This record gives sequence, C-alpha cells and structure tokens, in this order.
Amino acid sequence: MRRPWLTLFGAVALVELVGVALDSTPTQWLAKPLLAPLLLAYLRDRRRRVDPVAVGLVAATAGDVALLVPGQAAFLAGMGCFLVTQIAFLTAFLRHRRPPVAALVGYLLAWAGANALLWGPLGALRLPVLGYSLALSLMAAAAAGVSRRTAAGGALFLGSDLLIGVGAAGGDFPGRDLLVMATYAAALLLITTGWVAATSTRPARTAPATPSSLARGPASPP
Repeated sequence: MRRPWLTLFGAVALVELVGVALDSTPTQWLAKPLLAPLLLAYLRDRRRRVDPVAVGLVAATAGDVALLVPGQAAFLAGMGCFLVTQIAFLTAFLRHRRPPVAALVGYLLAWAGANALLWGPLGALRLPVLGYSLALSLMAAAAAGVSRRTAAGGALFLGSDLLIGVGAAGGDFPGRDLLVMATYAAALLLITTGWVAATSTRPARTAPATPSSLARGPASPP
C-alpha cells in the first residue's frame, strides 16, 4: 500500500507558503523542516534503499533549519548543508547518465553571468556563493540528463537560490520570499519524483511468440 507522502508534502508546502506570505516565523518553523523529510519518506517507500538523492534530502533538511535562524553564520551553515545536497544530487545524476553538452555549457554561462552581476554587492559572501553556485549549476545541468522532470526541478532549484543570492546582495522586491519558497518546494518535488520515475525498474516486455519464430528456434545455443 502506497502511503500518501506526496499529498502530505503538498499540504505542508501550502502551510509553509502561507507562513511566508504572512511572515509567521512559528508557522515556518512548523512546516519548512518537514518538506524534505516527507520526500525522503516517499523516496524510501519507492526505492527501499539509500542513494545519493536520499543523502541530499537529509542535507536539505539541515539546511532548511539553518536558514530559519537569522544571521550570517546561520546563512553560511545553511549554504554548507545545501552544498552537500547539490553534490549528492550531482553524484546520483552523473551515475545515471551524462548531461547534455548544451545544458552544461548553458548553465556554466549562466553561473558566470550571475556571479559577475552580484560580485560587488555580495561583499564577504562572494567566494562562498561562487563555490556553492558552481555546484548548483553543475547539478542543474546533470539533472537535464536524467529526465524532463528532473531537468525542470534542477532549473527551479537554481532559480530559487538565485533569488536568495539577490537578497543576500541587497536586492529585493515584493513577493521575493514567497517566490523563493514556491520554486524551492517545486524543485524538491520534481527532482525526487523525477528521480524515482527515471530509476524505477520495470519488467522487460516480451514479444509474443509466433509459429515462425518457434520454428526458427533460439538464435544461439543455451
């Protein structure tokens, strides 16, 4: 019997978005730390074993908690946790399939352009953001080699963290925090479900036997 992990994830994500919209810290503390664990439970339910994507979701949980704490030290701790997430996802995706060259080139160009634009305003965060965003961009490129769903998830993850980088550089606009959270939740959902779909083992389909094929017998001796 399949457990309703994705339904629970949707409900918790909605609560989290309401908390962000209302700027309710208690609501965010209640909901945000549950997002990745619910997807981890879904992944464990479907795959029955630990893989790098599961490790990435554990690290994302720690990162979500760290980013709920105000201050630059907590921000850097959260970035470190999500760096583990990106490396874990990247490892899983590369083991599955090589990324398209076009995706790799495109994301690296986007990485260089975004860091060039934010370099001055980021100040002391320049080097940490440079390293983290490189891992993130490589993960998004690798996700494009798994499936369209994981590709969309990787792109949304990069977009969400780009918005966080804009905020860290002093930029802001109405609804930015809500957009960060919405794209992040969608990214985790698409990456996890896309990974499960792409790596699920399906029984091979055997063509029905015909009289002519039976007459020919096996192609090679047993």
